[in-house]
Amino acid sequence: MAKTSSKNILHILIILIFNSFLAHYDAQNLSENKIVNDTIRKSDTVILKKEQLEAVVETKADNIRNDIPKKMTYLNNKAQVKYQDMQIDADYISIDWDKSLIFARGELDSLGKIKTPAMATQAGKTYEYDEFTYNIKTRQAIAFNARTEESEGVIVAERTKKYNDSVFFMRRGKYTTDEYFIKKKDTIADYYLLAPNIKLIKGKEKSQVITGPIQMYIEQVPTPLIMPFAILPFSDKRSAGILIPSFGEREDVGFFLNGLGYYQPIGEHFDLKVLADLYTKGSWNLRPEVNYKKNYRYTGNFSADIGTTVRGIKGLSDYSKSSTYRIAWRHQQDSKANPFLTFSASVDLVSNKFYNNTVNNNYAFNQNNLNAQQNSSISIVKRFLTLPITITGTSSYSQNFSTGLADLKLPVLNVAINQFYLFKPKTGVRQGLLENIAVNTGLNFNNYVQTNEGELFTKVMWDKMQTGLKNNISLGTNTTIAKYFTFSLSANIDNALTTKTLTRTYNPLTNKVDDVLNKKIAGYSSFSTSASLQTVLYGMLNFKKTSGIQAIRHMMTPQIGFSYSPDFSAANFGYYKSYYNDRGEMTSYSIFDKGIVGSPNSGLVQAMTFSINNNLEMKVKSKKDSTGIKKIKIFESLNFNTSYNFAAPIYKWSMFTFSGQTTLFDKINLNTGLTLEPYQIVFAPGENSGIRTDNFGHFSVQGFNAQFSYPLSSEIFEKKNKEDTSKKYKKKGEIRNENYYFDDDNYSRFDQPWTLNINAQYSYTKSLTRFGNKMASVGLDGSIKLTPFWNITGNLYYDVISKEIANTQIGFSRDQRSFTINFNWIPYGQYKVYDFFIGIKANILRDALKYKDRSFTQPNAPF
Repeated sequence: MAKTSSKNILHILIILIFNSFLAHYDAQNLSENKIVNDTIRKSDTVILKKEQLEAVVETKADNIRNDIPKKMTYLNNKAQVKYQDMQIDADYISIDWDKSLIFARGELDSLGKIKTPAMATQAGKTYEYDEFTYNIKTRQAIAFNARTEESEGVIVAERTKKYNDSVFFMRRGKYTTDEYFIKKKDTIADYYLLAPNIKLIKGKEKSQVITGPIQMYIEQVPTPLIMPFAILPFSDKRSAGILIPSFGEREDVGFFLNGLGYYQPIGEHFDLKVLADLYTKGSWNLRPEVNYKKNYRYTGNFSADIGTTVRGIKGLSDYSKSSTYRIAWRHQQDSKANPFLTFSASVDLVSNKFYNNTVNNNYAFNQNNLNAQQNSSISIVKRFLTLPITITGTSSYSQNFSTGLADLKLPVLNVAINQFYLFKPKTGVRQGLLENIAVNTGLNFNNYVQTNEGELFTKVMWDKMQTGLKNNISLGTNTTIAKYFTFSLSANIDNALTTKTLTRTYNPLTNKVDDVLNKKIAGYSSFSTSASLQTVLYGMLNFKKTSGIQAIRHMMTPQIGFSYSPDFSAANFGYYKSYYNDRGEMTSYSIFDKGIVGSPNSGLVQAMTFSINNNLEMKVKSKKDSTGIKKIKIFESLNFNTSYNFAAPIYKWSMFTFSGQTTLFDKINLNTGLTLEPYQIVFAPGENSGIRTDNFGHFSVQGFNAQFSYPLSSEIFEKKNKEDTSKKYKKKGEIRNENYYFDDDNYSRFDQPWTLNINAQYSYTKSLTRFGNKMASVGLDGSIKLTPFWNITGNLYYDVISKEIANTQIGFSRDQRSFTINFNWIPYGQYKVYDFFIGIKANILRDALKYKDRSFTQPNAPF
């Protein structure tokens, strides 16, 4: 018995020790794997050791099963796993605790295809996948058919590997900014960029997509738009990127890529663009541009065009090679920055034949190639809080492409004193001539030289430079006489100094007049005064109440004046000298001619001036007007001017000039001008140049011009009570046809707005020639929106005199929802060129893949 009891005690001790060992082993095993139960439940929370994981893994699903031997957890139906900032939602999730792996899969349909993707959310960003494997420890992941969104862009890749929270590698990724595809209103993107390999780099401020070879697909159809690589933004911040070019052909230089380049933001206030134009016949152009901006202070940019234009075939007579350049600077100060000190700059320095030789087609489409002159200026304006003075400093450079000469002013300083009244009363309103005397005065300091490209900033240029100082004082006053007349008086005084004077002689050997500028300081003072009397007269012609024309009103503003100026060509002033011309006649000239301070008047002026301004209107019956009466302008203005100089020895009458402006039928704009010569001009037989005689009364047309414009549009022909399309047709298209309405027969209905401007101009100038010169042209420009997505624009100008087409341009644009297709064509003229471009509209790609060279200096920039 004792033996048996002892044996049982031993067995009991062995069992207790073994159970204790098993209990210890199971407790340790459960602690390491965070497994608390092996039953089906709605939610679970498991905790791993601190050295293995840094946070709690929370799980939730309709069905949860733990497999303890395999160290696995299975979640089915509305499964969810949370770890740190990562949340995974899927139809099915499995967790391998031994390998620290999470596998998630979307919901399958009856055919085994994914119908609802799995989703992962991290740092506020949501990603969609068909299948997804995530390592809890390393935070690395591999996903299939992953959809990654950021701002306005989305990437869908067959395989995505998450290296860390900042770097993603993708295989066969499709990049698009189609808003409908992003918002899942459409299952097919209207365009995407396909790359076999993509690297997505995510940052705190911005993200970037770096690809290998990339090709554009439109409506899933591959296009020839292929790049060897691309750097695309993937955030709403400024990002570096490739600038996509347009392509086309220009008759003189061949096929081209225009605007291929790269964009790089530099810090907060700068960015850089480098564009290139490449042509198959050897021409090239490089266009760097730096933009800068500081909010509420200033904006500006530096840009350049440097290139070589090659025409013809080397070795043949038509071959030519020329280099061109253009350097530009724009700077504008914010009006709020400093109201007392303003600085601005608009500088354009170009080679003399730049616009005729550049291969930058933008100048042809913008018609800059017609420029005859290029102007540049820099100015600074200083104002004072307590002083009535404004100081303006400017420098300007004006190039004349026809002569090859340039006018340089460096610098010009102008000091202007604000207008003041000499006898202004301390209180009350100014009355009478004395109290209304206003004084304007100022000082102008000027440095000027006319030079060419070769002499610019050389000793020759500095030797030719003129310096001048000029002061002007003007006084004016007016008052009312007899209630209906306005009487005005004015006086003008000029004082000037200059460093150059003119000596003019006739050279019989060359049969030319030689002008020599002498380095000599000289000055002059001049004076003039004038008085005028003006009134306004009204006349009204009324008709019967039954008449269609109710009344005609005529407003006439006649003015008569007198002006006086001494004869500063008199010998005692010393301002004028004489020389013998080619006919041996003594000819007077001013020593200040060709100077920068002007010349005093030559000859005594005691002239009576006459002018009449007219306005003619008509009132007619109109059922469209609420009052039943409508005003029609016959002539908005019809003016006449001339003068008679009592002191002139001959030709006392000046030219008779007429000008008029009116708008017919509220649409047709007409401007016209006429100049009549009051003295007879006689011509010798066979001579084209005539001689002006003192035989008054033989009026001849010396100049005539007329400009006509007639703007037409679809709105003119639309009835005011026209029913809106959206109200008339209720059926609306879906997805890609949402801008269309459909009638009961399923025909689309939409508005087709259009504009057409008809322009015509004619001018005739004769002077002392027998036949004169004529210029006449007719122009058309307009646009039509064929559909809500198709737009056509164009212009056509025809020279009536030469019977040639002067300028023609046609443009087509197609709105493809998330991108636009643009085609521009110039079929006639110096530049026969067509240009084709596909431009993305998304704001995220404003600095890359764009048609217009936008930068942060523009209003829509994110600063």
